[in-house]
Amino acid sequence: MEPLRIGILGAARIAGRAIAEPARLTGARLVAVAARDTGRAEAFAAEHGVERVLASYQDVIDDPEVEAIYNPLANGLHGPWNLRAIAAGKHVLTEKPSASNATEAALVRDAARERGVVVMEGFHYVFHPVTRRLHELLAKGELGELQHVEATMVMPPPADDDPRWSLSLAGGAVMDVGCYALHAQRMLAPWGGGTPKLASARAGERKRLPGVDEWLNADLVFPNGATGAVRTSMAGEELDFSLRIIGTRGEAFAPSFVLPHLDDRVTVKTKEDTWVERLGTKSSYTYQLEAFAAHLRDGAPLITDADDAYATMELIDACYRDAGLQPRPSSTI
Repeated sequence: MEPLRIGILGAARIAGRAIAEPARLTGARLVAVAARDTGRAEAFAAEHGVERVLASYQDVIDDPEVEAIYNPLANGLHGPWNLRAIAAGKHVLTEKPSASNATEAALVRDAARERGVVVMEGFHYVFHPVTRRLHELLAKGELGELQHVEATMVMPPPADDDPRWSLSLAGGAVMDVGCYALHAQRMLAPWGGGTPKLASARAGERKRLPGVDEWLNADLVFPNGATGAVRTSMAGEELDFSLRIIGTRGEAFAPSFVLPHLDDRVTVKTKEDTWVERLGTKSSYTYQLEAFAAHLRDGAPLITDADDAYATMELIDACYRDAGLQPRPSSTI
């Protein structure tokens, strides 16, 4: 299979884990990178084997050797730069969330359809065997009928000047980590009779940052009557990225479903037995890049496409509104 030829927008810390290391493991080419600070881009390129450093994000997008753009910029810059890449005919692997709000996500989706390119949103966890096993337990009936789902995304607070606290850059707990919990609930639609709907949401604002959620809790209801609970916070004492699925015959718990390379356990409890499975610490980002390449090269199904991204943003916006906050504003570049 011909290696993917990737251009990177920015030298964000996550880019090393999310694209550079997976590219090395899968044989993808890192063709070009640009950053606001050229020195950072040069250091990133030297560390990760990027072929060349360019002067601007647009130069990376316009590079004729680049076929796919990886966008790890601040949340508020996802939508605008995704649209720039699409306009240039480039496929996009974007960090989540793909846009600042559902209106912007719809623009990205529609532009991708019109241009005939692929937009993949970086909910990498869903490709890892940990999540695949959780879904398999439901699909095979080992847990019985779905009854309740608890998705928790809690982390210690970033520094006060971190862009994840910036309303204008589409920050907040839901946008940074809570989106994983909401997406994980949506991924259980096949066993819940369809997509879950929001029942209620409550949130707390960050001190001195009106409109920016420090925490948000949400209750969901599936069409078959199963319920979902989401708890997300960027003010926790320690990391808790866990997922619990409860059925009529048993339950399954993954203590680190979003970062399975740190803890790959799935604990299953049924009426008859309890056991722990280890699903492997290969990075979920590597599985994600493999899925992206398989789709582009062989037409393999893609779970986290632009339609899925739009549906997730609709749910995020609904959570904000029900909690008394506003969806994140769109950014301009």
